[in-house]
Amino acid sequence: MRSPLPAALPALLLALAGCTQSPDAYPSLLPRPIESQSFAEPARPAAVAAPDAALDARIAEASAGLQTGRQRFAAAAQEAEAKVAVARGVAEGSEAWLNAQTALSNLESLRAPTLATLAALETMASERGQAGQPPYPALDSAVAAADALATAQGDRIGALEAALAGA
Repeated sequence: MRSPLPAALPALLLALAGCTQSPDAYPSLLPRPIESQSFAEPARPAAVAAPDAALDARIAEASAGLQTGRQRFAAAAQEAEAKVAVARGVAEGSEAWLNAQTALSNLESLRAPTLATLAALETMASERGQAGQPPYPALDSAVAAADALATAQGDRIGALEAALAGA
């Protein structure tokens, strides 16, 4: 009896040869189509705010109020600086010290309209955003100017308070 292995050997070798690749065929290292797909957000053009005469009028009114407040604060700050200079080194509760404290509180009250205007401008900007409207450049610059003015006034008051305290 002959073994079936020698007769089946050529068929087996032929079947195994079909399972191999030539040594020259390597997988491609080029990016696959899915790898070149971008998942970034599509570029959308920025919305341009349409001119709004009513808003421009409100911004102009607020800016005029800020300018008036700036002038009043500057005049009162010069007066307060003079009173603080006189009160430096004197005892707390003396007349010069009380005059300087009164001048500083006057400065705080003159700063209040600036803070109120800043809050009103920020509210206008916030309302535009909540309504889905694009930013309004004139409003954004007015908010920035009011914020800078409020910060400068606060810094000046802080410096005068520090000078009065002897720091």
